[in-house]
Amino acid sequence: IDMSQKSWLVDMLLCLFLGYLGVHRFYEGKVVSGIIWLLTGGFFGIGYVIDFIIILCGGATDSDGLKIKP
Repeated sequence: IDMSQKSWLVDMLLCLFLGYLGVHRFYEGKVVSGIIWLLTGGFFGIGYVIDFIIILCGGATDSDGLKIKP
């Protein structure tokens, strides 16, 4: 099973501290949704919380669809 080369810890910390700016989405390579998060404050705060939970549960993926695992 292919795994992302992205760091789970970096992704989680970026989301925790800068998630409302979409920085974690840029790190994951998801530029379009990163811009949306940046312009809407983490999709009005709701997307930011959901993303953080997904990352904590190990369900985050990079732009190629590969899992970012702890």
